[in-house]
Amino acid sequence: MRNTTRLKSLIQAPELLVMPGAYDALSAMLIEDAGFDAVQCSGFGIAASHLGLPDIGILGFREMLDRTRVICGAVSVPVMADGDTGFGDAATTWHVVREFEAAGAAGINLEDQVIPKRCGHFTGKAVIDAGKMAGKIHAACDARRDPDFVINARTDALQPLGVDEAIRRGNLYAEAGATLVFVDGIETREEVRRVIGEINAPVSINMVEGGRTPLFTFAELQDLGAARVSAPVTTILAAMQGVRGALAAMKRDARPASEPERLAGFDEIKARVGAPHFDDLGQRFGPSKEVGS
Repeated sequence: MRNTTRLKSLIQAPELLVMPGAYDALSAMLIEDAGFDAVQCSGFGIAASHLGLPDIGILGFREMLDRTRVICGAVSVPVMADGDTGFGDAATTWHVVREFEAAGAAGINLEDQVIPKRCGHFTGKAVIDAGKMAGKIHAACDARRDPDFVINARTDALQPLGVDEAIRRGNLYAEAGATLVFVDGIETREEVRRVIGEINAPVSINMVEGGRTPLFTFAELQDLGAARVSAPVTTILAAMQGVRGALAAMKRDARPASEPERLAGFDEIKARVGAPHFDDLGQRFGPSKEVGS
């Protein structure tokens, strides 16, 4: 089964699809190793890890595309790309979708913020006209070569315009062809209930540790009827905490931080990134004797 079809089937299945966010190849591999069925490219995580900057529209299309291509190549499970605003108008959105699909993504997030965009859990967000966003979704659907390539339409209208407008936009985007609708920045259980109950499409919820949305259990989201939940920053927050702790121990103790609870084993990471495989290739295809020698 193609990864596009796998992802679409997982979204349409009765069970909640949980998609942690990856910011590089190794974090994506660890998500797959942990048993998750799909990976979400984290725009926040990629901006932070690649540039050391916040998710406020500074990360460019080509930078995001290149990182997504690497992530897709590192895992066998479906990967959802982060297409931000489509990096422009409907025409650029068409090109962006075509490029992310060619890079190996099984789907893409597209949002209705103005440019430059902001992380969905930041303040100061503004949105474009809903009709213009519907045009971007039409363009995205036209651009995909595989009809199962997932279009995840995100609206950030809740904070500036209220839940009624967010629901209206969600239904408009579904009518325009979105596979999935994502209302970002939800702040209450009642908003979750209304969004899921009143949008006529599968609905995605976003869980950001320390963000605006309350942290529901996956069982609660399943009972509320959510189709998908993304956890975009869990991996990068865990990495930041782990690296910071190991470096603090090294600084304090004036020696390498060798405690097994702080560090994975060097042999472990060598194995996970395929070093033995490349050693074998070197043995099989390394220098050979010249003919006649």
